[in-house]
Amino acid sequence: MNGVTKRIRNWLEVRVGLDELLRSNLTDYRVPSNINLFHTLGAVAVVGYLIQVITGICLLIYYIPHADHAFRSVQEIMTRVPYGWLFRQMHVVGSNLLIAAVFVHMVTIFLMGNYKRPRELTWISGGLLMVITLCFGFSGYLLPWTQLSYWATTVATSIPTAFPVVGDFVSRLLRGGSSVTGITLTRFFAVHVSLLPPLFVFLMVVHIALIRRIGLSATPFGRSDEEKRPLTEFRKKLHPDGYPYYPYLLQKQALMGILYFVVMFLVISFAPTFFFPEEATVPADAFKTPESIRPEWYFLAPYQMLKIIPNKFLGISLQIILLAVFIFWPFLDTHKEKNIFKRPVLRGVFIVVMIAMVILMWWGRR
Repeated sequence: MNGVTKRIRNWLEVRVGLDELLRSNLTDYRVPSNINLFHTLGAVAVVGYLIQVITGICLLIYYIPHADHAFRSVQEIMTRVPYGWLFRQMHVVGSNLLIAAVFVHMVTIFLMGNYKRPRELTWISGGLLMVITLCFGFSGYLLPWTQLSYWATTVATSIPTAFPVVGDFVSRLLRGGSSVTGITLTRFFAVHVSLLPPLFVFLMVVHIALIRRIGLSATPFGRSDEEKRPLTEFRKKLHPDGYPYYPYLLQKQALMGILYFVVMFLVISFAPTFFFPEEATVPADAFKTPESIRPEWYFLAPYQMLKIIPNKFLGISLQIILLAVFIFWPFLDTHKEKNIFKRPVLRGVFIVVMIAMVILMWWGRR
């Protein structure tokens, strides 16, 4: 360590207690001894979000949020801007991987029963983060102003009209008029870059703060449930018999972060058009309706559900109810047992729901 670096470190040490800060958050912070790679998925989602922020800022330098220029500006990013194609591919592929990581993270938390008391607020904040992540995908989908994004947004923004009284108002609010126009593009751009990021950061800070404050929950498989004690006062889980966060868990998180990059660049290198179907390379045309328009894979299940339920109002209402059940599930599941393998009814319901989602996604893709 040279003299300048040492003086800077000493300056920080005197003012913020750098050594104690690092020690309390890295080596002294204990994690359960039986945690696994699934506990790293939250950190992977944070890495994925940071990639989206960095690549998004780079794209903003050249993107023009105007109906007459949006498509052309995106094509120039892909063909003329140095490494523009790489940053856009990272942004598009990264958005899909981020949604997948958040989804798998929520599923594994559910399977391990780590949504139970005293972690109800942690689950709710995570559920809201998942909803905002999906909103990122929805709002960003229109920005390239292609045939696929234009007509998919037209279909999606017409869904609220199924609700009486407020439906038409919500649809016009989203579109900025009776149809998808340049005003819609401007509104979606504003939501994508101005409204959703601070909401996401706020909830992410709350989510991480709750995890650190309450402490990580041990995997329930193979050991007795420690949450069956009466909950009468706050008690942080310190895991004195566990391992230090650094290097035990941090190394696993770093490994999964590297794997995230590996998957991203494998897709970019060997399947560069995987997320760019033909309609995604043609400029939007309000007077030419494509033969078939489907949403992205993460909206295929609700999309197909709406198609098979004859009453649109009933279909949307059912999905809103299911979303509310998902977010507030910790308050609905009052069973003390965390291990889902010891709860045959819940395990059966979970399997049926997962199979139904896969079938609906496959059906909606056809």
